[in-house]
Amino acid sequence: MDFSRVTPAAFRAVLGVESYAQSQVDHTVLHLIKVRASMVNECSFCVDMHTIDALKEGETTQRLFGLAAWTESPFYDERERAALGLTDAVTLLGRGGVPDAVWDAAVAQFGEEGTAHVLLAIGMINLWNRLMIATRRQPEVTG
Repeated sequence: MDFSRVTPAAFRAVLGVESYAQSQVDHTVLHLIKVRASMVNECSFCVDMHTIDALKEGETTQRLFGLAAWTESPFYDERERAALGLTDAVTLLGRGGVPDAVWDAAVAQFGEEGTAHVLLAIGMINLWNRLMIATRRQPEVTG
């Protein structure tokens, strides 16, 4: 199903929230959030799209591949690690919610308002992942 064609008004509403989130979060951090959540959710459409976007904006293949094992990897600074920790905690949200240490690290790096924006970006990519997986969207096969 092409969600944008079947429910264009809902699709535009989601795009509006996405646009706001993108305007509030540093693009390097935003790309890492989108790729990591998409990996965790196993959304091939979004992994493909967001790695291509990240590469176009100057992200390195080493850092993108490193997202599969980011906790063990030396490629990310403390700010990026805080965003990735929150991404994992929210994407894999369990009964206990986000661990205090993860939340505190995010607030320490981004402040309360910045953490709210990062949280919105994480929520948005998780929504996109679910929409693309549920509607069986696949990336285009290229060369």
